[in-house]
Amino acid sequence: MTKRDYYEILGVPRSATPDEIKKAYRQLALKFHPDRNPGDKSAEANFKEAAEAYEVLRDPNKKHLYDQYGHEGLTGAGFQGFQNFDDIFSSFSDIFGEMFGFSSGRRTSRRRPTKGSDLRYDAEITLEEAAKGTEMELEIPRTATCDGCNGTGAEAGTSAERCTSCGGKGQVYRTQGFFTISTTCGDCRGAGQVIKKPCKSCKGSGHIVQRKLLKVKIPAGVDTGATMRLTGEGEAGELGGPPGDLYVFITLTAHDTFVRQGDDLYIEVPITFVQAALGTTIKVPTLDGEADLEIRPGTQPSEIYTIKGKGIKHLRQGGQGSLHVGLKVEIPKKLSKEQEELLRKFADLSRDEVNDSCKSRKKLFGRF
Repeated sequence: MTKRDYYEILGVPRSATPDEIKKAYRQLALKFHPDRNPGDKSAEANFKEAAEAYEVLRDPNKKHLYDQYGHEGLTGAGFQGFQNFDDIFSSFSDIFGEMFGFSSGRRTSRRRPTKGSDLRYDAEITLEEAAKGTEMELEIPRTATCDGCNGTGAEAGTSAERCTSCGGKGQVYRTQGFFTISTTCGDCRGAGQVIKKPCKSCKGSGHIVQRKLLKVKIPAGVDTGATMRLTGEGEAGELGGPPGDLYVFITLTAHDTFVRQGDDLYIEVPITFVQAALGTTIKVPTLDGEADLEIRPGTQPSEIYTIKGKGIKHLRQGGQGSLHVGLKVEIPKKLSKEQEELLRKFADLSRDEVNDSCKSRKKLFGRF
């Protein structure tokens, strides 16, 4: 059977705004609501048809696809509409809440076992620990399943009983006009069960608070922002559900000597202008101790030398980063008489113009 145009179903033009589309659907949902038309198959069909149209036209991506290619475009993208009323009430719970002032009574369920909450731990490590890897001992405060009742909340030898107020459904119902209103049962709080004799250890909650010591291996190569997931080390689950996970967020502390960028390290080392001019071999610090670095004659200020394999190990592949050494050429502030004479002789040979020391001193006294 050929589907009708979605704009025609809602009775809006293609230029309709999101508010106009929503308003049109509200009117149709109220008109064809199943509780208002019990046993009317035609009304049920119109109710589903209007919901499908609204689902498409309220979504910018689906609406664009429909405007371009029609129903075939949505089918090709995997959209199949709604299979039952529960899906409609679930998707548009906000609409029905606005219309009737309560949630639709179509969706009723007991509380089910749920996974516990995840936890976060912020760990600081040094550059050396990040480079070589380390093992940390963490003390994590968390909720855990009570051993006295095995998480049931009931005293040993007893068990939770079916709630008589809601019949074990977790919801209670009342009729108002054409609609059936459902609310969470106040006696069992939606669990469908009540505990007559609570466990003394956990007071019926099924959980206790404990501090657990965990040993965590930090692999070599981690950097600030790295996250490690420890499955099952989070908060205990509800009603027998699985525990959450623990996420360890890594932060590197600042280092006094090295600066890290990716898997490479950077360091600045001072040398004299004579060493830069004539060349020499100096010792530079690395994470593994000192290493020899040969300085070429004629090295310029701020020149950078690279020592491969002296950086950080790659986290997910073999190999290691490099150590980049920046050279800072230092100029002496004071010279001995002999050093000055040698430099002036060098200046004469190089034909460099320099200040005369006597003239400089006379100018200085003249200023005073």
